[in-house]
Amino acid sequence: MRIGILSYPMLFQREGSLQIQIRETIRSLNRLHGIDGEALSVELVDPCRGRFDAYDLIHVFAAVHGNHRIVEVATELGVPVVLSPLISPGWNRSSGTRARVADRLLGNLTAWNVETSYAQTRRALQVATLIVALGEAEKRAIGEAFLVPAARVRVFPNGISPQFFNADGAYFRARTGIEGPFVLMVGAIAPHKDQLGMAHALSEMALPFVLVGEAQERDQDYLAQVRQVRGVTCLGKLRHDDQLLASAFAAAAVFALPGQTEVQPMPALEALAAGTPVVNSSGSDLTIANAGFAIRTVAPGDTSGIKRAVLGLIEEPPKRAAVRSLVSELTWDRIAERIARCYVEVVRARPRGAPGAGLVQRETPSSSRLYTGP
Repeated sequence: MRIGILSYPMLFQREGSLQIQIRETIRSLNRLHGIDGEALSVELVDPCRGRFDAYDLIHVFAAVHGNHRIVEVATELGVPVVLSPLISPGWNRSSGTRARVADRLLGNLTAWNVETSYAQTRRALQVATLIVALGEAEKRAIGEAFLVPAARVRVFPNGISPQFFNADGAYFRARTGIEGPFVLMVGAIAPHKDQLGMAHALSEMALPFVLVGEAQERDQDYLAQVRQVRGVTCLGKLRHDDQLLASAFAAAAVFALPGQTEVQPMPALEALAAGTPVVNSSGSDLTIANAGFAIRTVAPGDTSGIKRAVLGLIEEPPKRAAVRSLVSELTWDRIAERIARCYVEVVRARPRGAPGAGLVQRETPSSSRLYTGP
């Protein structure tokens, strides 16, 4: 069984959670060699050189940046498509209805020559053979905002690399000279991540704040503001396999992610694997059973709530072994095995050579009704 994985063309021009997710998924799937009696070969697709119908199944990551056309073309060629859309948990029934109204209005104004990103995303979700969400919050958003039946959605969370489970904070402290408790945040430095608000809150508590990540050109002024806050240390970007990164997770007293919605924050999972408790945004999908002792949830911008959560975890730190155990099952190899079984199920259930099967046509202006349903 030959599996092709791809996303939008500019994907690997930067480094982030999606790039890590795709690389680790491919590596782990190929380590399986086979699943349920099926030989398995997984590779990154170059759509400029290869054809989708050379594969038994296509797995597309992200429903944005024109990826709806990938899903459509593969389906037209009779190739089943698994789609990991990465829909923000912030989508709900109300925002979905407004988006459909806006899409209809835009279509009428432009004679359907212009379409919204919502329309493109929804079409990708409709056309895909099966949809994979990272968590229950994303699954709920897909159903409520994009009107996708729950039966078409499976939930497979992100995995965690081995170095985070084995991390030790001594290397980080030796390299940086930082002693005592500090709060860590890993990721892009940008206003929607609210590093500045976090920095001010921690400065008032006289707690050091360590940032790992970089700012895009448009956010350089924001980074400068963050650097000016007392107690902030910016380490810049670190490779995912850098020992210093894993050690930073293990050395921190608390990992913070107070910004706006995220599908499933991979750095938060890596912090838990290193034994470090997490202060998480209420907009992010980080739902783990019986994890209240290690995960505190606050609303974005709630400075008082952030202070209480951080202080509580520092004054009564949970046992690191207990924190690690929360995510012990979330290795990339175990997640890959679940994904591979999903591939086998989809390929066996859907015969090849049925061009256009499942393809949903966009509504045309001949319909006069306000389009708010499927």
